[in-house]
Amino acid sequence: MLSAKIYLDTNRIIGEISPLLFGGFIEHMGRCVYQGIYDPQSPCADEAGLRTDVMGALKEQGYAIMRYPGGNFLSGYNWLDGVGPKDKRPRRREMAWQSIETNQFGTNEFMGFCKKIDAQPMLGVNLGTGTIEQAAALVEYCNGPAGSHYADLRGLHGYREPHDVKYWCLGNEMDGPWQIGHLGMDAYATKAREAAKLMKWHDPSIKLVLCGSSNDRMPTFPEWDRVALETCWEQVDYLSMHYYATNLEDDTPSFLATAQRLEDFVDTLAGTLRYVKARTRSKHQVYLSWDEWQVWYKDRSGRGGWTEAPHLSEENYDLQDALVVAQWLNVFLRKCDVLKIACVAQVVNVISWLHTRNDELLKQASFWPFKWVSNHARGNALDAWVRSPMGETKQYGCVPVLDVSASHDPATGAGAVFVVNRSLSEDVTANIVWQNDAPKMLKAGYQISGDDPKASNSFDRPDVTVPRLLNGRALDSNAFALTVPPLSFTALLFE
Repeated sequence: MLSAKIYLDTNRIIGEISPLLFGGFIEHMGRCVYQGIYDPQSPCADEAGLRTDVMGALKEQGYAIMRYPGGNFLSGYNWLDGVGPKDKRPRRREMAWQSIETNQFGTNEFMGFCKKIDAQPMLGVNLGTGTIEQAAALVEYCNGPAGSHYADLRGLHGYREPHDVKYWCLGNEMDGPWQIGHLGMDAYATKAREAAKLMKWHDPSIKLVLCGSSNDRMPTFPEWDRVALETCWEQVDYLSMHYYATNLEDDTPSFLATAQRLEDFVDTLAGTLRYVKARTRSKHQVYLSWDEWQVWYKDRSGRGGWTEAPHLSEENYDLQDALVVAQWLNVFLRKCDVLKIACVAQVVNVISWLHTRNDELLKQASFWPFKWVSNHARGNALDAWVRSPMGETKQYGCVPVLDVSASHDPATGAGAVFVVNRSLSEDVTANIVWQNDAPKMLKAGYQISGDDPKASNSFDRPDVTVPRLLNGRALDSNAFALTVPPLSFTALLFE
């Protein structure tokens, strides 16, 4: 059996954990909206056509913010198609995913959905085929008081009071040649700056997210980020980053070390932020928004055959995928000084750990790590010092077997420790040592583990990979010994 030590000190703080790190992403792609969130034909639908079982699962996970409506969809979307009487909304050929968009779910339906799950809305404006005038008009429609054209149009549609949307994305992945209306870095930066000016003239209180690189493999990374930031620094509040993890090589040890690459991605962009702030001699601060992230490699289908709600990218998530998700969340806590928003893609059916049938809902293994961290990481992220055994990987060399994050809420005294054991075969006994403010009790623990990294749930076998509860107990010293099985994620809650 391997052994490790984890040292914690509540004075050794990385930063305050933003609740917006636990956000989701909804795109008009496949069955995410139709037959996912919005499904009037389902016996699970409420009076608005929203699925109550899906909303219940999303509330269980504790989403704080929800990004909408895309994604690649955004760059060809006219938001006016999705507002007003439903019988007058146009059916469109949706070019990004080659589907038929009915527009029965749009901006106002999304606002109602966010209220029901207690999440803040985050809207994107189309900077592909869209104009800066259309972007500003959407801000007026959502946030303007009655007395002007688009604000009054909102009133005619049944919403007299403003929606007060605070967070806005200036387009989506505009560095990507696959994007409708793709722009070079200088052209995008100029368009984003001018859109930002108009949008903030309508509502100076809004927070804007600038398109960063779509991933760290883009040929323009990180130059795109530098140019966009230097052009728009004073107008924006966040820089977006996107990343999808894969295991196309079927190399589980390397896949389970993906956190190494994720941290490098954050560190590069954090350095870019510091450089641009210094170069512009600015006192303004810009943070990172990881507003698309997920494991995605088994089902990459993206062509809908010009049908409504086609089955696209309906990924099946196994245990190893769940452990990568858990490490991603650990990275969020370890980088919370610069990373303030994150949105997992997507929340149901498409690249999602929730799948629906007409009257059924399946929770896959990755559902649980997100739920535990989202519900229990509060207050400050602690800079845990970990002495871990090492393991060899093909892609990342020698990496620690344990991946750890920790939190402490000074307001309540509650704390949490999150531990991934990347080993495929070895138990690890971890001795957790508090160097001050030792807790009095292990309140509870949760764990997901298994012998097979490819074990997964299905509608026919929904309980193959499920969590187990660890019993609480009183603590009589400043140390706590925990044995974590191989291929496991453990969440410990202390008070």
